Amino acid sequence: MNFPKMSRRRLLAGLGGVPVAAGLPAARHDRAVAPGEAPAERRTTVLRGADLALTMDPEVGDGPLGLLEDGVDVVMRDGAIAAVGRGLDVPPGARVVDAAGTFVLPGFVDLHNHLWQSSIRGGCATQDVHGWLAACNRGTLPRIDAQDMYRFVHLAALDALQTGVTTLVDWVHAIPYDTSASYIRALDDSGLRFVYAMAQSAADRDLLPRVAKELLAPLPLASAQVSAHAGMSLLKELRLLHETARDMGVMFNCHVLEHRGDRAEEPIRALRTAGAFGPDLLMNHAIHLTDDEIALTGAHDVRVAHCPLSNMRLASGIMPLPAMHRHGVRAGLGHDGGTNDTSDMFGVMKAAVGLQRARHEDAEIHPTIPAVLRMATLGGAECIGMADRVGSLTPGKRADVIVLDPGTLNFAPRFDRVSQIVLNGQPPNIRDIFVDGRLRKFRGELVGVDTARVVREAEKAAAHLRAS
Repeated sequence: MNFPKMSRRRLLAGLGGVPVAAGLPAARHDRAVAPGEAPAERRTTVLRGADLALTMDPEVGDGPLGLLEDGVDVVMRDGAIAAVGRGLDVPPGARVVDAAGTFVLPGFVDLHNHLWQSSIRGGCATQDVHGWLAACNRGTLPRIDAQDMYRFVHLAALDALQTGVTTLVDWVHAIPYDTSASYIRALDDSGLRFVYAMAQSAADRDLLPRVAKELLAPLPLASAQVSAHAGMSLLKELRLLHETARDMGVMFNCHVLEHRGDRAEEPIRALRTAGAFGPDLLMNHAIHLTDDEIALTGAHDVRVAHCPLSNMRLASGIMPLPAMHRHGVRAGLGHDGGTNDTSDMFGVMKAAVGLQRARHEDAEIHPTIPAVLRMATLGGAECIGMADRVGSLTPGKRADVIVLDPGTLNFAPRFDRVSQIVLNGQPPNIRDIFVDGRLRKFRGELVGVDTARVVREAEKAAAHLRAS
């Protein structure tokens, strides 16, 4: 049988079935999932009949966001996306989740966080970044023991997860091995896919490889980076840490030019001198770059994490995102821990769009609504070298999927559904969440999580901090 030349997306939609390569049986056996039911290992799940899917894959749907409308099914099998289309056949024994009236997207990617900073939420609210670091940040971390670290990180990780973040990069300050163990256990217990970006002193170069080998390698959703601060006065340490990252085969993750005063340290010069300025570098903030440094960033394929809510909170400035875009810089979005105060990728997206419109007095300036949605998903995955695994609803990628309910007071009525995701969306609109095919949130509630207990434990940890 011969078909006219068309994309696999249109062929699938036109035939109303699953491509042969997907290998799904034709028999139907729909069964509703029970509230709070934990998914079995290697189980097939079908999201049935969504009003809209933004796949982020132009080969699966229309336009740059890969849009599909009206009765969209998403099949997840063995933790991966098996098929996306309309009227897909459901294999016997599959779990079927009714997605009628909902929107389906890939999970959000948070490129920059410090989860332990839930311990100082709302703190030092009158300070800029340097005042906040001095008054709230530096004096707190050394007083958090391993047990309380678990409590703070678990709280913040679950907060991020429930708002639609499925992949998170946590920039972790230098902490002892046993505290790292608690930190990583809290991340893993949350169900997130996470990158543990580790800092260390130059005197303890064995710590990071040991943490990566003993604590991260056994966890299927975990990976590592090496984190650092960049500056000419730190050049020796910067070189050693970059060498460690290179030896480990992981990305290098640096705070760069968050404050105008940071220019005195010449961080871009330091990174170039250390041999770290390239596609394996993720720069956080990167607000006060010169025009030449922006061009260099694009030319060397350095990636950047934009944290607009944190930058606003700390009076740090506005990232020159349109200029970076013109130079081809890959950028994603981040929360930035304690100075984002809570997790809300919708808020981050709105701020990323609104700050540039206000600065340039141009409603069409980058990032547009479609561009910021891509930054929050596939763009973030590209920045950390994970676009082959996450960031889009592409068959074969891992099944990190969020289901959004637009039938709420803050979202309805229907007008421009794509724009409404960014402009009207709020964390409570995230109804269901899957990470690696596992159901982590169902009908608005985290699965298997005693939220009240998590909050009580975090309050207990905070009381320990106040007492110390």
